[in-house]
Amino acid sequence: MKHTIIDANQLELEEQVVNIKRVTKVVKGGRNMRFAALVVVGDKNGHVGAGLGKAAEIPEAIRKGMEDAKKSLVEVPINDNGSIPHDLTGKFGSASVLLKTSPEGTGIIAGGPARKVLELAGYKNIRTKSLGSNNKQNVVLATIEGLKNLKTPEEVAKLRGKSVDEILG
Repeated sequence: MKHTIIDANQLELEEQVVNIKRVTKVVKGGRNMRFAALVVVGDKNGHVGAGLGKAAEIPEAIRKGMEDAKKSLVEVPINDNGSIPHDLTGKFGSASVLLKTSPEGTGIIAGGPARKVLELAGYKNIRTKSLGSNNKQNVVLATIEGLKNLKTPEEVAKLRGKSVDEILG
């Protein structure tokens, strides 16, 4: 799947803070406290991205996280009933997230970090299971990695040189 660069300025993006943590650097004079904010942005219409911002104050860290997330926006396919075209597993580090297609009326069944990514991507019916690491940052990035690797039936048909009907059976 070829990834196109998405202009964040043309989209109406919403942001959600997944995690804010206080990080400490020990120096000669004591400890330097900073904040790291993990932020997910999306337009609820097939575009989503995540970013990490670090700063001395929380609002500044969130702003930096949003800027970082806008740079990493990806376009994801959503099928007719608001789910993903096929099941797959997204991996990042030791975190893996299993993404499963679901029929109409299922809703978003997902843990905290993965749920925020899926809501902002615009999915309505999807089931997920977080496997391996529970690190919020890695779970978010594994979910986005999985969504990035999704292929629409049209793309698969083109790659195999078949019609969409042959692919879908």
